[in-house]
Amino acid sequence: MKSWRSVGLVTGWQLTASLAFYAIFAATAFVRDTFGVSRAMTGVTITAIMLGYTVLLFGAGAAVDGYGEHPVMVVGLLGMAVGAAGVAYASTFPLLLGALVVLGLAYASAMPATNRAIVVASPEGRRNLAMNVKQVGVTAGSGLAAVLVTGIAATRFGWRAGFLVVAGIAVAVAAAFAVGYEGTTGSETLELPDVRGLLDDGAYRGLVAAGFFLGAAVFTTTGYVVLHLTESVRVAAGFAGAVLATVQVTGSAGRLVGGELADRIGGPPVRGPALVLTAQAALSAACFLVIVVADAPLAAAAAFALLGLFILGFPGVYYATMTAIVDDDEVGAATAGGQTSLNLGGLSAPPLFGLVVDSFGYDLAWTLVAIVALVAAVVLWTQVSRG
Repeated sequence: MKSWRSVGLVTGWQLTASLAFYAIFAATAFVRDTFGVSRAMTGVTITAIMLGYTVLLFGAGAAVDGYGEHPVMVVGLLGMAVGAAGVAYASTFPLLLGALVVLGLAYASAMPATNRAIVVASPEGRRNLAMNVKQVGVTAGSGLAAVLVTGIAATRFGWRAGFLVVAGIAVAVAAAFAVGYEGTTGSETLELPDVRGLLDDGAYRGLVAAGFFLGAAVFTTTGYVVLHLTESVRVAAGFAGAVLATVQVTGSAGRLVGGELADRIGGPPVRGPALVLTAQAALSAACFLVIVVADAPLAAAAAFALLGLFILGFPGVYYATMTAIVDDDEVGAATAGGQTSLNLGGLSAPPLFGLVVDSFGYDLAWTLVAIVALVAAVVLWTQVSRG
């Protein structure tokens, strides 16, 4: 099972899941226009999908550790198809939020299951790179969502049709994955994760703490790129969608480079990914400040592309650090804890960012996000990298 072919299958599943999950991030401008809501309420759409994602993470982690990743991944992708179809047919803003919660609940299967799969499937000595290859599926799926949703929105079918296309793709891939991927078995019992035991490890505790700030920064970025560009820089929605897709491309490059660097740094297994992750957080903080001063269309596009290298390049290294800290049979539970921390940042930050924009403008809002990323870097350096 340890082969790049297996890594490729898992990456394909992750790409499709992220296509479904991140489609709403590309649709924020259309949601605001369709339902006539404020910027802060537009941020609540991100909170809704993150809420569903967060609520079921520990249940998904327990299911992966108990029954293996294969059934969890198949059922999860079918659930995402249902949620995407619900978004397409939502006639009111509350119904839209409900559909997004369903989509988030289904996406909770993604990280515990795919991380477990990569631990099993990655070639010997290449786990850091394999983890980041899999994480490229996230940025590739998100980038594809940006192009697909904004592209279809420009046609007579409208932005909702993009979610129907996403739902159809998810069903097709779920069927193919059910046949083509073998998977591993679990303990055959469903038990609550031993979170307290995991948190006894200082390095894991520090990583989870930093995850909150990193999650706040990354989900705010993906949630507000399109709105920032259309409202502050005054570009067309199609251009903004292309920039978001570019950010995902540079994020993919950042993940691959980060994984390769982590494999090349000597010392204990946790040292390489932890040092790379710390650098990514610090460089993200600097790039957020570049966003503040980039007010022309091409300059803003270049600034966001540079930012993508680091703030969208960190998740693979984050999980590589985590799997180096914990035992292999605790990966599902550990991922649930780490992803919950990321999601809590994603739950709280986008609406707060929107409130700051409504009251003071984008410049102050992005400056505050830069401070958040810097805090993450400090926590990582003091609690994980030097541990």
